[in-house]
Amino acid sequence: MSKVQISMEIFPPKKDIEFSSAFPVAKELSEIEPDFISVTYGAGGSRAGSTIEIASYIQNELHIPAMAHLTCVGCTGSDIEKLCREFEKNNISNVLALRGDRPKDMSDEQYASREFTYAANLVDFLKSHTDFEIWGACYPEKHFESFSKEADLMHMKEKQDRGVSQFITQLFFDNDFFYEFREKAARKGITAPIHAGIMPITSAGQIGRSISLSGSSVPKALSDIIANYGENPEDMYKAGIDYAIRQCADLLENGVDGLHIYTMNKPDVAKQIVKNIALQRTKQP
Repeated sequence: MSKVQISMEIFPPKKDIEFSSAFPVAKELSEIEPDFISVTYGAGGSRAGSTIEIASYIQNELHIPAMAHLTCVGCTGSDIEKLCREFEKNNISNVLALRGDRPKDMSDEQYASREFTYAANLVDFLKSHTDFEIWGACYPEKHFESFSKEADLMHMKEKQDRGVSQFITQLFFDNDFFYEFREKAARKGITAPIHAGIMPITSAGQIGRSISLSGSSVPKALSDIIANYGENPEDMYKAGIDYAIRQCADLLENGVDGLHIYTMNKPDVAKQIVKNIALQRTKQP
């Protein structure tokens, strides 16, 4: 029997005044004993220092493997190299290589002439300048900028060939999309483990923000939950967590490599999910 990895994502708050709140969140998540905790990164490196500080705390104080997100859309090679040296100083050796979202203040000219066009270019740079374990992102329902699912898979295979060792998916709410995606990826020769990204929906307003950011579709079962409980925060909270638990349980039963929970900095949600799927944390080889 092989162990299924269970991991979490947290993010540095956007306001400096709220920055310290990330540390208690990380401490609570560490009590779950996840296989790793990832720390997000602002567009164009806007919160790079915060990412490093929080990831260092996770890695060196909590003794949980930390994964630092690293975006390249607004960076030069020199910028990336300086960040990598900071990661190394803080014993951070796992990096999620991302292109990242275009910064709002980036002109069309700057965007067109950026040094790193795609995440694959960042992977090349990391492979030649570091000894990091490089992770990549993938999209069960297609990246919103991609021409097709086939093109997405080609980019995923390219990232694997250039050095990505494991993948984490964008959030999705319908497991059938994931199973179809996983099957097509295997046919493309993608052998790297694929960790399923799961975002628990605990409020009606959260679903709109999630869709606008990810482009994920909402299955009828989840839309019914929102229709039935959306105006009752307590019931919506419980129903949303239950949906995520059932989604995770189904993924475990179908041989998922890992579950990556987008916690939205709510450790209580992650704790409930992990507690309920603990008995299914192993899978048949």
